[in-house]
Amino acid sequence: MRITLAQLNPTVGDIQGNMLKMIDAWEQGSRGNSDLVVFPELFLPGYPPRDLLEKAWFIEQNQQALQKIINVSGSYSHTGILFGIPQINNGTGKGLYNSALLVYRGQILASRHKSLLPVYDFFDEARYFDPAPDILTVPFKEEVLGISICEDAWNDPRFWNSRSNYSFNPIAALAAQGATLLINISASPFHAGKEETRYRLICNHARRHALPFIYVNQVGANDELIFDGRSMCIDRSGKPFLTAPAYEEYQATVDTRTPGSERLHRPDCGIESVYRALGLGIKDYVRKCGFKKVLIGLSGGIDSALTACLAVQAVGKENVRAISMPSPFSSSGSVDDSRKLAQNLGIECNVLPIGEIYHSYVRTLGDASTGESTEITLGNIQARIRGSILMAISNKYGYLLLSTGNKSELAVGYCTLYGDMSGGLNVLADVPKTTVYELAHYINRDGELIPHEILSKPPSAELKPGQTDQDELPPYDILDLILHYYIEGGYSPQQIIDLGFGPVTVKWVIQAVDQNEYKRRQAAPGLKITAKAFGIGRRMPVAAHVKHF
Repeated sequence: MRITLAQLNPTVGDIQGNMLKMIDAWEQGSRGNSDLVVFPELFLPGYPPRDLLEKAWFIEQNQQALQKIINVSGSYSHTGILFGIPQINNGTGKGLYNSALLVYRGQILASRHKSLLPVYDFFDEARYFDPAPDILTVPFKEEVLGISICEDAWNDPRFWNSRSNYSFNPIAALAAQGATLLINISASPFHAGKEETRYRLICNHARRHALPFIYVNQVGANDELIFDGRSMCIDRSGKPFLTAPAYEEYQATVDTRTPGSERLHRPDCGIESVYRALGLGIKDYVRKCGFKKVLIGLSGGIDSALTACLAVQAVGKENVRAISMPSPFSSSGSVDDSRKLAQNLGIECNVLPIGEIYHSYVRTLGDASTGESTEITLGNIQARIRGSILMAISNKYGYLLLSTGNKSELAVGYCTLYGDMSGGLNVLADVPKTTVYELAHYINRDGELIPHEILSKPPSAELKPGQTDQDELPPYDILDLILHYYIEGGYSPQQIIDLGFGPVTVKWVIQAVDQNEYKRRQAAPGLKITAKAFGIGRRMPVAAHVKHF
């Protein structure tokens, strides 16, 4: 069977636009004599639609679009389409299925529903959907299709061993029913390292059941989530004969019986993959939210420098504007380094000193700005002045303000609420400080974009004389490891101490993470690139007193 993989980038809620994308890809597939064009999970509404699924009018819009698709299908007498859509369940339960519909020659030939509904990390599908009441194959042309949806392919006992989350394996059930071709439509978001896990998982299914496997994944970014694509076609021996590129739309047709020559796009991995993911995250967030240009406050430090480089990659240098706002405690090098970075990137950079405003604040505060316990107050005033200036310029010109705090800082609260946390998108919210340096060196791999002076200087907020991050925080290589075990690994403090970390340091880090949940609750959305990001994937209480020690 000739099958076209349509790895496309939907916009959540834009049912009409997503439908037109489908029809365009359908037409291309038909011209290529394709039997079936396959689209990602919930492609018609865009993934994830979240609480839009609770709106009756939104479900009705999906049904209206479905009827148009059925009508159009009569024009493509040879080519069917398989795509994701929410379907009404008239029985008991939530009232919706996460469905894959096969439309062919003016009718819905088959409707298959998702069985495994993930509720971990940011997934919350049991909030909206009912599980499939049954698992059935679909005869289509010369094949028997085993159709599954995303998570349905992720319960493989022999692959996950003791980590299996479900008692039922839909892929094994489809193979046992006589499927001759397995197809999984997916919206599987990226995090570092997941691409290799996903690839091995799909290859193992094909090899174990001796069946070819077609996997079509969404590409693009929606809010915090970045979808890397990497769709693939695997033969019955578990060997790939097509792998799609990451982070870009892609359409290709394969013959599952006679695959022909391999079409394997070079896989990017490691720090290159994180770099490209963040760029796509910025690009789609800007575009889908209706912005044209972005604004960044350049401090002369590595975080804002990296954010500027990623922004230029995503939206072009002509659409990036930077502001340097030196205070009485800023070094002259910070302004010079910011200017040099802006010159290297070819972006506009304006210098707006905040000394006069700062002194005015201090005079106005009077007694509140003197005496004991004022050091943090005075430092935060500077950050809030900068945040206010940046937001004013954002308001005036309609720029999207990118905040620049990294995951290590957000984790322990080393950031200022309504100051450097101001912004519409935090690019580095899920990027640990050690990874910030990795990304910076990757950017400079072919020449100096980020000035050497920025890379080599000790990190500092420069909110008081002689300040450096390491005066107030553990060394970043230690801090990031403790944060990894606590946030991503779910380790207890004692388990982390047992790994060889100092008890005093571990206690300070854990308490700092727990005590600063209120700050993160008010932070801008951040792009997800690790297995456990702050925000929708980590739902911790604010008003809580957890006793670890």
